[in-house]
Amino acid sequence: MKVTFPINKISSDQLGRDVYANEYVPRDFFSRQSLKELFEREAPIEIDLGCGDGSFLIQLAEKYPERNFIGVERLLGRVQKVCKKAFRADLTNVKVLRLETLYTLEWLFPKESFSRVHLICPDPWPKEKHHKNRLMQPRFFDAVHELLKPDGEFLFRTDHDEYYDWAKEKMEAYDQFRTVPWTEEDFFYPKSDFQLQWEAEGKRLQNLRCLKV
Repeated sequence: MKVTFPINKISSDQLGRDVYANEYVPRDFFSRQSLKELFEREAPIEIDLGCGDGSFLIQLAEKYPERNFIGVERLLGRVQKVCKKAFRADLTNVKVLRLETLYTLEWLFPKESFSRVHLICPDPWPKEKHHKNRLMQPRFFDAVHELLKPDGEFLFRTDHDEYYDWAKEKMEAYDQFRTVPWTEEDFFYPKSDFQLQWEAEGKRLQNLRCLKV
């Protein structure tokens, strides 16, 4: 039987479009939100920045039903796709927010509210003249640090070797995080559809695991 994807029309006037099931639309984009309004229960909250097609986010939410997850994605088509996946998997612990990453971190959520922040394969901006556009810089680190709980951690993964080296150097020079070893045996960490495709092409992904100091 075909499952109908529901649309929540409560906030459609605010956005000028319909709102999808599992989509989170802040009542006010210019003030810090109350995370208690997002989910039906209190639980550790993790945020996936630039969640793409949602394959990574959905696997996390399925594996850890005792945690809550927010996916942030700028492109509307991807937001719809992730919301559909969350609805069809009957996941009540997933919300998807359509917004720009840095604005979300700096302005939208209360400080010390997340247990983990995930950044998986962001745009590496490979040309040197575009390096200023890379996320992995002190301003971004400041925002992540403020949002993490005292025992929180930031997890970064990229398939771009030069970006990894560049990001690692930036992070090690930032004294508010401590990088620690990270192996596949430490805990379950899903592979997105993009990662599976890249690995099939012989590419490798490198990781950074950073604990809040």
